[in-house]
Amino acid sequence: MRILSNLFFRSTKKNLARELKVILGIRPGNMTLYEASLNHRSVKENADENNERLEYLGDAVLGLLIADYLFKKYPYRDEGFLTEMRSKMVNRNQLNTIALKMGFKKITSYNKFDNALKNSQIFGNALEAVVGAIYLDKGYEKTREWVLQKIITPFLFVDDLEQIDINLKNKLIGWANKNGKSISFETIEEKIAGNRRVFTIGAVVDGIVIAQGQGFNKKYASQVAAQLAIEKLQIA
Repeated sequence: MRILSNLFFRSTKKNLARELKVILGIRPGNMTLYEASLNHRSVKENADENNERLEYLGDAVLGLLIADYLFKKYPYRDEGFLTEMRSKMVNRNQLNTIALKMGFKKITSYNKFDNALKNSQIFGNALEAVVGAIYLDKGYEKTREWVLQKIITPFLFVDDLEQIDINLKNKLIGWANKNGKSISFETIEEKIAGNRRVFTIGAVVDGIVIAQGQGFNKKYASQVAAQLAIEKLQIA
């Protein structure tokens, strides 16, 4: 029985290594790191077996790499612009969308009987954890190359992000005033994810939350909420 169990475990690990090679485009070295990076705490409670520690590390590494990328791409832009761009690139919604497009829902281990998790942002968290695993497994330079090739280039269209209207709140407020609606932006949640504070802001029209946005600062979270509200209300 033990022999069969061990064979099954090795086979599973081999399958995961193959899937990671396809999704990540790299050959994992230390598989223990990658397994942990894809284990949500709903299936592994121990800190050395789930991805929360690696998510903490990956969040910091990804933030540094994005900051470095923007610093070099925009040598004459000020700190405010760089901070705003980084928030556009690595906010919770963005990372979760990227993770889903990359196929992380297939390889992330979580309690699939918990319906709330299926529509949560655990896949973006797993992506951050994988960045942490790659950093420990391959080092800084390989991780920098991977983030550029697998995240920034295919998913983060920086020139388009730069052009996103930063006055979306004003546009929504103008629509509300014109149509006799009350509009406000309220903090729905404030929490710590890894080592960073994450804000959830709701766009409230006539007392009803019609859209929510998340970000590492309230300003950006409000802009996301405003953009989603504009799309939902089909405001031209």
